[in-house]
Amino acid sequence: MKSVNVQSNQPLPMEIVNWLSGEIHSGRLATGDQLPSERQLCEQFSVSRAVVREALSQLKFEELITTQQGKGAFVAKRGERHAFRLNEVSLNEEDSLLHILEFLITIEVGATRLAALRHTPEDLKKIRQALVGMEYAMVNDQLGDEEDYAFHQAIVAATHNPHFKSLNEYLDHSVRRLIREARSNTAAIYNELIQAVQDEHQAIFQAIQARDPVRAGEAAERHLRNAAKRMDMYLQD
Repeated sequence: MKSVNVQSNQPLPMEIVNWLSGEIHSGRLATGDQLPSERQLCEQFSVSRAVVREALSQLKFEELITTQQGKGAFVAKRGERHAFRLNEVSLNEEDSLLHILEFLITIEVGATRLAALRHTPEDLKKIRQALVGMEYAMVNDQLGDEEDYAFHQAIVAATHNPHFKSLNEYLDHSVRRLIREARSNTAAIYNELIQAVQDEHQAIFQAIQARDPVRAGEAAERHLRNAAKRMDMYLQD
């Protein structure tokens, strides 16, 4: 497969989104065609799996593609697009960032409360596995972006509400990408903050495990508001 030069001012996931959208709209990828695998896209664009996953989530939300577990992603049939869409926001757009973070907090707090009420033993196991994965990444001086993604995805899955899941995938592309981008830009300087982030994740897990929706919601809100403060700290630098 031909490699693609992605050197531009656009976020990396949008480079993949725009390229795949172009392939679909031009007909080079037709209805029912299978997209390149995540591994192929990682190699083609020289990016991480998390970046590819964000791009595919965006395309899925816009109904350009569908996914089949164990088989991959395919070009969807043409149909109505979702009316809701967030505009792309960069780290230097402070007002827009604030509005999006407020929106994320509202959604995630609600999801975390539901997860505390509805989680199954299997749900809790997946949340714990992601938490342990983040701890392992921290010990090995890694940011643990994929583990962080898995943690929040597992919480949303524990709501057993498909609408929360779909919206969360879209918000991960639009919002959490910015948090990870800011964090990775200054990882060496703010390495000491990683433990604080992990403590916040631990508090969320413990509240969910205790089936305490009030405490779970408070822990989720505290984590995201602190993430906003940390992002502002990163931006100051």
